[in-house]
Amino acid sequence: MEPMPKFIDPQKCQQCGQCVFGCPHHAKWTALDYLDIAERNGAKVFYNTSVDRVLVTDGSATGVNAVSPNGAMEIHSEVTILAAGGLGTPVILQKSGIEEAGPGLFIDMLVNTYGTTSYLNLCREPSMSMVNYEFHHDKGFILSPYVNHPKMVRFMELGAKGLTLSDRKLLGIMTKTADESSGHVYADGRVTKAVTARDRARLDEGAAIAAEILVEAGADPNSITTSAPQGAHPGGTAAVGKVVDEYLQTTTRNLFVCDGSVLPKAPGLPPILTIVALAKRLARHLTA
Repeated sequence: MEPMPKFIDPQKCQQCGQCVFGCPHHAKWTALDYLDIAERNGAKVFYNTSVDRVLVTDGSATGVNAVSPNGAMEIHSEVTILAAGGLGTPVILQKSGIEEAGPGLFIDMLVNTYGTTSYLNLCREPSMSMVNYEFHHDKGFILSPYVNHPKMVRFMELGAKGLTLSDRKLLGIMTKTADESSGHVYADGRVTKAVTARDRARLDEGAAIAAEILVEAGADPNSITTSAPQGAHPGGTAAVGKVVDEYLQTTTRNLFVCDGSVLPKAPGLPPILTIVALAKRLARHLTA
């Protein structure tokens, strides 16, 4: 297999602040790089195609039933690996007869605390360019500079006040916590996720510390506001030891899962490197 590309190429980075939308200068690593590698090695990619369920014969996966722009189709394979994420994978699994998938949803719950200044902003800063781990081990949350730049996103997290905040005078800090696995994804796609008392206490403590930092950085104390709880990394809905085994195989032979849904609990940290490592391990297992 080809090595993983560098995450950031400083020679290409233009510090344009558009990282939240995807890097326009191709300086920032993206998981799509692996798709390019796969295609160069002969993989066939079906775009605009949604998998509905896994085809199973005599207890063994034989491919998937999908819907493409041209209608329903079947794709047959000796091995099937689902990677539709913490929300998509459990729906497909349940439709395919694996009813134990779905419970245990976590989302790496977070809130964003904002404050306005007269001269500082994060418009040209990469998102989460620094992460403070000081409170991660003892208190279960991390802090990181972050602003949701699209106004409609700020409207969703703050209501009407989010529309009035100017990017040119806005600082923000994210508080992210390893939340409890209190959610559920159902076969029809419905999702439930509670903010538990423990989750709320962690977020409130982190937001209070974030507010202190923002004020010290120059934000108006009267401008401090904190968003509603959100989630960034859904997972846990096909967890190792519950839905898949140590090799990421389900109770259906030749049906594997390799995405955030197999993580047994919330990391409270970006899980991408863990998922990449799991994918490489699974690839070695399948080709041994």
